[in-house]
Order: sequence, then structure tokens, then C-alpha cells
Amino acid sequence: SAMIVRFLTKRFIGDYEPNTGNLYSRLVHLDGDRVAVQIQDTPGCIQVQEDCLQVLDSLSRCVKWAEGFLLVYSITDYSSYQSVQPLYQYIRKVHPDARTPIIIVGNKADLLHARQVQAKEGLQLANELGSLFLEISTSDDSQGVCDVFQYLCKEVSKLQHAGSMDRRRSSIIPRPKSPNMQDLKRRFKQALSSKVK
Repeated sequence: SAMIVRFLTKRFIGDYEPNTGNLYSRLVHLDGDRVAVQIQDTPGCIQVQEDCLQVLDSLSRCVKWAEGFLLVYSITDYSSYQSVQPLYQYIRKVHPDARTPIIIVGNKADLLHARQVQAKEGLQLANELGSLFLEISTSDDSQGVCDVFQYLCKEVSKLQHAGSMDRRRSSIIPRPKSPNMQDLKRRFKQALSSKVK
């Protein structure tokens, strides 16, 4: 929640209600263009337990429409780190296309004295899952937060562009014509040419 507010307003709000499920729609600048984005602040799995699947079920609507994902954990909360892998696996079930971008983000990098998750653990998990890993401080580094969202938007944009190119290619390739239609056209031409003579 704090990351989204930081990205959209450049302000850090330390006191907020996390995981509110809010949907934010904004125009953002991406490589000189203004792009409309929608960001869902989804309720996540707080603890990895059997009842976590019930929480995941509440996420399903959000996961289905999204085209890119940030899986954020706190470096000061090991249980939030442990929830990343089940969430990742759930997203991959809904979006089996490996091109759908998922970025793993370790937040609160300014709280090194309270660190429970080492950066190498985040990197190792990201490597195992085939994702990008970044560690940031939402409170200290507005630019780092913007970079994370900008990178995700660029990856989604690339994927959309590739998809539209595939659709364009398929529309350029002519569909094979029915032999009956070809035969009808040939007969019609013959009939017209015989009348002209």
C-alpha cells in the first residue's frame, strides 16, 4: 500500500491501512508517453497456512485481470517472505504464460537493524522462480519505487505490443479460400467473357 501511494503521489505515508483492496487508475509517463495504468492493492497471504487458500480465493478476481505483478515482502518480516512463493505459484496457475511479468520486491531496506530476510535469500528465490528481484526502501527512496513500477509497466507494454503484432500477423495472412468459391468465380468470369465476345 505504501509503495503504491509513493509511486502515485511521491509522498511516503507511514500510517495507513494495509491491503485495502483499492484500485487506482492513473495516467503515468512511460518513455515520454502518457499511459493509463490500473494498480490493484490486493490483500495478500499474511501467513502461509491451510487457510491461506481461502485468502487466495479472494485474490482470484484481481489476479485474473492483471497483466503484471509485484510480489512485495518486508525484509523485517520472514512470514511475508514465505508467502511470496505460494502467491507466485498461484499467479502462474492463472497466467501460465511465462512471459507475464512478476517482480519480487524486498521492501523496507532502510530497516537493516531489523532485517529477518537477507538480500541473498530474496535473490535466490527470484532465481528459482525465474523472476527479477529488487530490494528497495519505500520510505527513503521514491526513485527506487518509481523504477520498480516503471520497469513493470515497460514489461507489460512489451508483452501487449508483442500480442498486438501476433494478432496483426494473423490478420494479414489470408484465409484459404473455399474451392467451391474459386470454382464459382472461374465460372462467372467465363460467363462474362463469353458474353463480351
